[in-house]
Amino acid sequence: MAQTFNILILPGDGIGPEVMAEAIKLRQELIGGCSIDAHGKSVTEDVKQASLDSDAVLFAAVGGPKWDNVRRGLDGPEGGLLQLRKAMDIYANLRPCSSSSPSASIAKEFSPFRHDVIEDVDFIVVRENCGGAYFGRKVEDADYARHSSRRRSGPPTRSPWPVISLDKANVLASSRLWRRVVEKTMTTEYPQMKLVHQLADSASLIMATNPRALNGVILADNTFGDMISDQAGSIVGTLGVLPSASLNGLPGDKTLKTRPYGLYEPTHGSAPTIAGLNIANPVAMILCVAMMFRYSLNMEEEARRVEDAVRKVLDSGLRTPDLGGKAGTKEMGDAIVAAL
Repeated sequence: MAQTFNILILPGDGIGPEVMAEAIKLRQELIGGCSIDAHGKSVTEDVKQASLDSDAVLFAAVGGPKWDNVRRGLDGPEGGLLQLRKAMDIYANLRPCSSSSPSASIAKEFSPFRHDVIEDVDFIVVRENCGGAYFGRKVEDADYARHSSRRRSGPPTRSPWPVISLDKANVLASSRLWRRVVEKTMTTEYPQMKLVHQLADSASLIMATNPRALNGVILADNTFGDMISDQAGSIVGTLGVLPSASLNGLPGDKTLKTRPYGLYEPTHGSAPTIAGLNIANPVAMILCVAMMFRYSLNMEEEARRVEDAVRKVLDSGLRTPDLGGKAGTKEMGDAIVAAL
């Protein structure tokens, strides 16, 4: 009997339903502004429970000016996503950036960097996802810093990549604690891996001038990880082709009793000004499906097939308007499906 999985689909707001439609055809749940309209809250307990009962969650985007009057912490549209991350305990947010990715041809055309500067860039940002200033009390919280820096996802026994830990230990007490705990954890549990401490603002400058110097695993708390991973989008020239994964662990993490599950979302927003115009770029959402195959469903071959199909279509020159082309959202999705 073929193995089956339960995948929860959360299209959200703005262009979310359009890009999601090109990724998968399943039933829809509500989150974000559409959930506020329907239920008076950004995410319901039913959706939280459905997420916990699923093998994986595909999430598109939330928010827009329509709900600016309720943009207050966890009550606003984006708060629904934060609540979902917390409920699922998906503490490890992965955002890869590589010059050999399926969207490599896009970087060559649209990156503001010279090609020789971004050639051979290959790093992944691992961002702590469930704590810090986004959630906690607005006071120094040693328990949070200790807990979030201690959590891990089982690095390989051998790796040529360094772990580059970002902090502001020169001015923040919580960052000094972060640095100590990261150092102790890496020394005692992963001594085979090289650890580098880097001030977060300095890392931002390095990414803007010599991003290859950050090749490796960039480890950061919620705030610094959010900023540095968005900046990484400039390397490829657009957020429209960058997927991300938020996981409760990775394969190889001995603390997990079952395979890891997670939530997969593009790094772009809801872009309400182009919603319904069939011009949104669905590539990031489609690549989220590939990440879901790889990390939650242990389907590496299928993940690579999706990535190869995306690479083939982008290399052919087909482009949505954000990339200077004329292809519609559905046309791009259909082309990738045909290549697959």
